Amino acid sequence: MTENFSFSLTDEEKEYLKKIVKLSIVSNLRGDKEHEIPDPPTGHLKENLGAFVTLKLGGDLRGCIGNVQGTGPLYQTIWAMARAAAFEDPRFPELTLSEYEELDYEISILSPISICPDIEQIEIGKHGLIMQRGRNSGLLLPQVATEWKWNRHQFLAHTCQKAGMEPRAWQDEATNIFWFEAIVF
Repeated sequence: MTENFSFSLTDEEKEYLKKIVKLSIVSNLRGDKEHEIPDPPTGHLKENLGAFVTLKLGGDLRGCIGNVQGTGPLYQTIWAMARAAAFEDPRFPELTLSEYEELDYEISILSPISICPDIEQIEIGKHGLIMQRGRNSGLLLPQVATEWKWNRHQFLAHTCQKAGMEPRAWQDEATNIFWFEAIVF
């Protein structure tokens, strides 16, 4: 099993992170590229953890960008990933102000990444996966398998496809399977 992910957030911390996602995007839409990030309410949000910001419009994906591993304080990572999801996701054009008004936001804070010792231990909705072989790499967050109602083997296959590999590549000894947990809100 992955080590229990002991990181948790208070309601105040979650609200702060949601607020800075919105502020990061709207300040960029208004041309304020250097807007100062408000100070976090607790030092807890300065921990170095990976995070993703997912944007949805009418229930459909509109952008999702993240860092698998922390590269600085969590609140700064969330700020940067919000802008990246809105304006740098290569699958979508830059977000517009009219779309901004209709967005739903989801934040995923990741536990440290480790090698999955046994695929039978993967729990749908609890674990996210990363498939890596050679230069190919792909990640799916834990909530993706739940949203699509996938079983474990479907989750493994779709993660391989996200990495640009054939669906059964997870069975290849040359493929590394990593897992992690996430707090999603």
